[in-house]
Parts: sequence; structure tokens; C-alpha cells
Amino acid sequence: MKARQVILLIALIILGDQALKLYIKLNYYAGEEHLVLGQWFRLHFVENEGMAWGWKFGGDFGKIALTLFRLVAVIWGTFLIKGFIQKNYHKGFIICASLIYAGALGNLIDSMFYGILFDASDPFVQNVAGFAKLGKGYAGFLHGKVVDMLYFPLIRDAHYPSWFPFWAGEPFEFFRPVFNIADASISIGVITILIFQNKFFDKEEPVRHPLVETKAEVSDNNQIN
Repeated sequence: MKARQVILLIALIILGDQALKLYIKLNYYAGEEHLVLGQWFRLHFVENEGMAWGWKFGGDFGKIALTLFRLVAVIWGTFLIKGFIQKNYHKGFIICASLIYAGALGNLIDSMFYGILFDASDPFVQNVAGFAKLGKGYAGFLHGKVVDMLYFPLIRDAHYPSWFPFWAGEPFEFFRPVFNIADASISIGVITILIFQNKFFDKEEPVRHPLVETKAEVSDNNQIN
């Protein structure tokens, strides 16, 4: 797989991810939700301070640590993908690695710059955020929140059965997490590698040459020229 194809794939994912995030950020207030395809696909604007799929990590210090970790991972990933291309790794594996890389970079952009680029959106006031004046953003550098919006509640208003351990009778919903294109890109890349790892890393069997029989007699008197 050629480097320009990898760059194009990564660029398309990042452009799509950032375009949707900017649309949501500049047109929805935090917590706003709209149906897209019936009840099972919605755009629901939430801002995630931590990891993918809305998970959080250690407060303010954890936020900086996570952003820096993403930055190091993206820099390291650049050299990894370059090496995969040069060593002619399986095309499918390179595509999956590019998906993971693009997703990490997409969320890194939010974490690094959104806090200084945008005003805050308050779900109680229901204000739609806009571009902030210089130095007037809702957070500092590395403290931006990741924008999530894709919501697929395939099963709603259900409850765990009475015999179910721990959560008997509790409300049940599938699929609960709200995510973005970058999250989906990372997940697709990781899951595909796990499923097809034998194909991606299939090692060719060494060529075995058959022994050639000879009728020549072997003795101490034979000379090697």
C-alpha cells in the first residue's frame, strides 16, 4: 500500500470527523438531541472530558495526562505506519492501523484546541456555543472536551429480568454510549485486527528442498576441489 493512499484515508477520516464535530458544536446546545432515522439513530450532543466512548480519567490532572498520552501516541504512530508501509505489511493491517491513527488524531485535535477555540455550551441555559475571542475560550490549551454526537439506542425502556444478578429490575438500554467518527474509526481498526490477525500476520512456511540421493561413494580419499 502506498503512502499517499494512507495519507488520503487518514485525511478523509479526520475531515469527516472534524466537520461533523464543528457542525454539532456550532448548531446544538449541550444535551440537545434530534432523531435522524426513527428512534434508533439520533444526534445527541455531549462533551466528553476523558477517553473514547465517554469514559473519564482522573479529573483535571488526568485530562492533561490523557491529552499528552494521545499526542505521544500520534507522534509514535506516525513512525510506526511509515515502517509498516516500508516493510510492505499486509494491506488490510495498514488500513486498520491508519483507522486507529486517524481516530486518535481526531480526538487529539479536540483535546488540544477546542477549549481555546470555542465558548462553553451550558445544558441548563441551552446556549449554542460559538467561536471564542482570543483567550476567552471555555478552557485552556490541552483542556478541550471531545465532542460526541452519534447515538444508537437500539433497545430503550427495557428492564433487566427479576432473575438477573446485581441489576435485577434495573433499566436496560442498548446501545448506550454516545460517540463520534474518531471513536468508531479506532474501534473498527482494533476489532478488525483482532478478527483477522491470523491473515494479517500469516508467516509463509519455509521452502523445504528435497534431499537428492547420489550413488557416489563417500570415503576419506575423496577430495574437495
